[in-house]
Amino acid sequence: MAENVTNFGIKYWNEEDRPREKLLKKGRRVLTKAELIAIIIGSGSRQNSAVDVARRVLNAIDNNLLTLAKMEVHELMHFDGIGEAKAVSIIAALELGRRHSTSEENNTTIITSSKSANDLLRPLIAELPHEEFWVIYLNNANKVLDLQQLSKGGTTGTIVDVRLTLKRALLLGAVGVILAHNHPSGSLKPSAADIQLTKKLEQAGKSLDIKVLDHLIITEKSYFSFADEHLL
Repeated sequence: MAENVTNFGIKYWNEEDRPREKLLKKGRRVLTKAELIAIIIGSGSRQNSAVDVARRVLNAIDNNLLTLAKMEVHELMHFDGIGEAKAVSIIAALELGRRHSTSEENNTTIITSSKSANDLLRPLIAELPHEEFWVIYLNNANKVLDLQQLSKGGTTGTIVDVRLTLKRALLLGAVGVILAHNHPSGSLKPSAADIQLTKKLEQAGKSLDIKVLDHLIITEKSYFSFADEHLL
């Protein structure tokens, strides 16, 4: 019996259907998600082409790249045809994409509202399984001077050094800061520690003419703004 053609490797496909050749001839935008992932992993298994392997991964996560971006190496390795090296390649490629969305272009960003601050920070922290505390440093025109992670913690909290936060502001010549951290639990309610830290930074900043403009709590689905809720 002839072998099922669907199990042939990519090298047996028509050249115009191979992901790499397709990208070269037609451009990156015509490739499917599975074809792009196939290029990243390079090869499949004995039974399945790289595209078939990629399709199986995507089918398992309802074709959701956000879900794929949150997967760890050991989770990807559960799929036949994906070993440690291929799993690492997928994660690295998606991390590059995430960083691209918050690259040096952010240095020309002007913050005009809590929404614009959330839009800047969401790709960085909304989907993390642990808490991270970030600060946006602004000049007097609300232009972003810098965006920095100040601490990284567990699933329930982080520790923030007020002196380091304001020292960075002084070095940059910032006149305003926006604080932000994520809640992996999905809760938008600020904790007593969140409120205490905000007030502590606000008081410390006043003596240095550095204003705390807002503090955002960011989750996968939404955000909470201290400023919008008149808590600052």
